[in-house]
Amino acid sequence: MVKKKIDSRKRVLLCINALLENKAKDMVILNVRELSAFADYFIICSGTSDRQVRALASSIQENLKKSRIVPLGIEGEKPGQWVLMDYDDLIVHIFYEPVRAFYNLERLWSDAPRMEIGEDVAKVTSLAKGM
Repeated sequence: MVKKKIDSRKRVLLCINALLENKAKDMVILNVRELSAFADYFIICSGTSDRQVRALASSIQENLKKSRIVPLGIEGEKPGQWVLMDYDDLIVHIFYEPVRAFYNLERLWSDAPRMEIGEDVAKVTSLAKGM
């Protein structure tokens, strides 16, 4: 079980840094381990256009592929309004900004411990305590 947590955290950090490289907006990491049977972490972020949303998803795929990590599935990539990327115990939600406001996933998972990543952050090397 400990190995899974290390792997999850590594995937989270790889995704966070890929998103930071491509200027993701309003990034939030939710630890849903205690609230969900299907995931340990959600990463939620926004792009300012459908093109940026697709670029953010592509960046994650490329960076994780270098570590031989491939998604179980990806939905919504072509329209670029809400891309959902399933990396087993990590789910990445990349929204076009107005779509994110409509669905407000953070409110649905408001009991989950959260970590916000500022847009001025260049790189994240570890997750906050409790994450």
